[in-house]
Amino acid sequence: MNKELIIRSSSEAVDFALLKDGKLIELHKEEEKSNFQVGDIFIAKIRKPVAGLNAAFVNVGFEKDAFLHYHDLGPNLASQLKFIKLVSAGKIKDFSLKTFQFEKEIDKDGIITDILSANQSVLVQVVKEPISTKGPRISAELSLAGRFIVLVPFSDRVSISQKIEDKKEKDRLKKLVLSIKPKGFGVIVRTVAEGKNVAELEKDLQNLLSRWTAMCKKLPTAHHPSKVLGELNRASSILRDVFNDTFSGIQIDDEELFHQTKEYLQEIAPSKQSIVKFYQSNDTPIFEKYNIERQIKTSFGRTVSMSKGAYLIIEHTEALHVIDVNSGNRSNKATNQEDTAMEVNMIAAAEIARQLRLRDMGGIIVVDFIDMSNPENRKVLFDFLREEMSDDKAKHKILPPSKFGLVQITRQRVRPEVNIKTREEDPNNEHGEIEAPILIIDRIKSDLDRLLKTHMGVVLNVHPFVAAYLSQGFPSLRSKWFFEHKKWVKIIPRDAYTYLEYHFYDKKGNVISE
Repeated sequence: MNKELIIRSSSEAVDFALLKDGKLIELHKEEEKSNFQVGDIFIAKIRKPVAGLNAAFVNVGFEKDAFLHYHDLGPNLASQLKFIKLVSAGKIKDFSLKTFQFEKEIDKDGIITDILSANQSVLVQVVKEPISTKGPRISAELSLAGRFIVLVPFSDRVSISQKIEDKKEKDRLKKLVLSIKPKGFGVIVRTVAEGKNVAELEKDLQNLLSRWTAMCKKLPTAHHPSKVLGELNRASSILRDVFNDTFSGIQIDDEELFHQTKEYLQEIAPSKQSIVKFYQSNDTPIFEKYNIERQIKTSFGRTVSMSKGAYLIIEHTEALHVIDVNSGNRSNKATNQEDTAMEVNMIAAAEIARQLRLRDMGGIIVVDFIDMSNPENRKVLFDFLREEMSDDKAKHKILPPSKFGLVQITRQRVRPEVNIKTREEDPNNEHGEIEAPILIIDRIKSDLDRLLKTHMGVVLNVHPFVAAYLSQGFPSLRSKWFFEHKKWVKIIPRDAYTYLEYHFYDKKGNVISE
């Protein structure tokens, strides 16, 4: 399994495409004006605590107030508030917390109006970016994420990632962390720390302590509200969270970003520094070169095509997302219906896991798989879907298929969903829209893969523009079909057809059902 990160920079934004064996699995965009990323820390003032919600609205500089629930205050909020007060007044110069006297932990079932009041200064961290009409969701329990560990100020806990299953390794890591952990800070050991030595963990810890100190130095002069600690740039944060030994390449078309990324990789994985490449080409844009534009066009529409003629329909409502699995126009014997359903459902499960990550869909997702009567098959499908989603960094839960064959998924939503418009202006209709033209090529190929198994002579009738696209160039798409199926497809341009219309005929002129 090879992973590649392709980074495209423009004056307005930076786009990040994560490929797994050449297939697009994640797409991120960092816009210059984006000021509220997950992980950013702000010094802000409480605008209004609301007892009925047991939460407070906090002015962080966004058009809508951020939401801070009591359960997100953290047990050591009183210590944090005291620290801010002393630092702002210039009474604390040492930010290491070694000599700082902690306050008593707050009651976990308390009331927010007993803890916070209007105009009170507080350090808060963005845990959910502004989505739709809602402001950011924030937490007062701060954490600074590194490559191998997460540093938690005003805490004393050490915890190890649950994904590390080896008990001996867990014990080893805990002993290592306890030997280097500074007083006043808790530490969470991340999954990628498995097998790492004390020097690597120590280096990560010192980097995080340096960031904490730099943030604290800003507090005495910081105006309210203001960002006092920004997340790493998106390229570095993606590398920090997903980078591992399976990465085979990082391609970047911006020289400054190339050097930044190379420097960051030098810190976290010096042996892999050579995989960072600066992409230079006057002829082919970087996303075209790696087939990303085509995958975007074919992956973000309402209909998502899959192999063997199957497809998904993805609908979005205010409350949830609904995904319908369809077998398409495959011809199968009735006695083989269960096997067909199983085959299509397995293909769909892999694509659904990819789509959830690619679109960053969150909340409740309901999947209507094709009905299967065999309970064993339903279990195999459920286990396979869980396995396919095991790489997903977002917290999620999958329920077994219901009696109606529905699978319910909840997935953490921390950023707005990636929503790319794939429909384009219809050249045949002044006010209409059509699916991206590139989709028709995939659809024609899918139909041909099926028809050429049972028909010797196939004649394809299409719009002249599409006919030219299929026939011209070397090798042309039609030539590739011939090499693949050893059968020649005759293409006839039809002026009367609309742009995306096509039909198949046999040599005698009879219509072949698509």
